[in-house]
Amino acid sequence: MTPRLTIFASLAAALSLSACGQSSEQAPAGQAAGEGVVNVYSARHYDVDQRLYEMFTEATGVRVNRIEGSAPQLIARMQSEGAASPADVFVAADAGALWRAQEAGLLAPVASDILNAAVPENLRDPKGRWFGFQRRARVVAYDTAKVQPSEVDTYEEIAGPRFRGKLCVRSSDNVYNLSLVGALIEAWGAEKTAEWARGIVANLARQPEGGDRDQIRAVGAGVCEIALTNSYYYIRMAAGDDAGDRSVTQTVKLGFPSLDGQGAHVNISGGGVATNAPNREAAIRFLEFLASPEAQTLVSQENGEYPASPNVAVPAPTSAYADFNAHPMSVAAFGPRQSEAQALMTAAGWR
Repeated sequence: MTPRLTIFASLAAALSLSACGQSSEQAPAGQAAGEGVVNVYSARHYDVDQRLYEMFTEATGVRVNRIEGSAPQLIARMQSEGAASPADVFVAADAGALWRAQEAGLLAPVASDILNAAVPENLRDPKGRWFGFQRRARVVAYDTAKVQPSEVDTYEEIAGPRFRGKLCVRSSDNVYNLSLVGALIEAWGAEKTAEWARGIVANLARQPEGGDRDQIRAVGAGVCEIALTNSYYYIRMAAGDDAGDRSVTQTVKLGFPSLDGQGAHVNISGGGVATNAPNREAAIRFLEFLASPEAQTLVSQENGEYPASPNVAVPAPTSAYADFNAHPMSVAAFGPRQSEAQALMTAAGWR
């Protein structure tokens, strides 16, 4: 067997779903209950995700009907659809977004030995309403000609006087920043975190704009010396097809600050079963598929994220950036802190 056929065979055995002979191509939105279908509302927009859906269908015969949008858009859609919603699975790229769906009553608890074994306790909802399948660290991109790694080895240093006017970061309402600041509030309390946010504002080289890759490129262009970014954006740039982005990563490197000496802040990509899922069994099997070693390995390899499971080896090229300690804080702590985080950041002048 080829390696890919081996993956399909092992997935089919693990998932034990009967084949229905249907393809994994996107079906019309609004497909409700039906044999051999799972309706995925996804706020992830990566090429590798389509390959995952195809693998799932080939292994199980269950067709994936994908509906894409931003997390707020999909949450609003599920709310408006109510009990008649065709959504089986909600997928998002941040624990804070998953928490928002949870708080809206859109995710149902799942009891699955497969998921509980594959996903560490701190990377899933304590009540089983969502599970993390990939990790990403929120860290620092720095100009190697101007910054020493030891100068960015804690989160405090990013907001310190060393980097006055030398920091690039995206807006305060970005969910990645909200989750990071939520984690800082959880670890430090509001007073110290507010002081940190004021330091971030004092250190801005420009007003927040663009996405994470724009921050990394700004460091490469000399606009700033350091930038906050998710690790996988940098890894994708370093391993991607764009020669300009690869060139940036020759002089801009990643630093992994530590939070209270316990490791870098990590977030997740994950998903949960919709409360009104018309295809609940298929939805659970789909989540179990996403937690499989094969799926975690493929996403890590193609998208630069780290597998959630400590038992899944990090593949190249991501493995070159995997030698760091991850903070053990439960990602379930981020969401409940987001409102406080937003208010604190706004008060500090972080736009």
